[in-house]
Amino acid sequence: MSTILVTIALLFIAGNLYYFFTNKTYKKSQFSTALFLKLFFVLLGVALGFAILYYALSLHTVILRVSSSTGEPADESFFNLLYFSGVTLLSVGYGDLIPVGAIRFFALIEASIGVLLPTAYFMKAMDSSKDK
Repeated sequence: MSTILVTIALLFIAGNLYYFFTNKTYKKSQFSTALFLKLFFVLLGVALGFAILYYALSLHTVILRVSSSTGEPADESFFNLLYFSGVTLLSVGYGDLIPVGAIRFFALIEASIGVLLPTAYFMKAMDSSKDK
């Protein structure tokens, strides 16, 4: 049953993405594949960079705690730190991991980049569409 639901959900998401990228209803709207890919890879690079930074900091002290009543230290494997970095960068903030100590400052910087960078790319796309 769960396999069927997952398949339906993935097909629904794929259909919506296909519709979004192929719909030409709005003549003035433009989609720049180059800008989209550039933004994707820049965000991926930023997330990886912060994950490496978090990993380096985790070698010296506890930087993440589990969001529970005990507040126990979280598993600070690289993939867990990459997950935390992605959740922070994309401003998802599930609340399952809590930064402690100096990492809070870096998490704030990363979240700011995650908000400002797509805005800058959107403005760049709007500016380049005016030129055409």
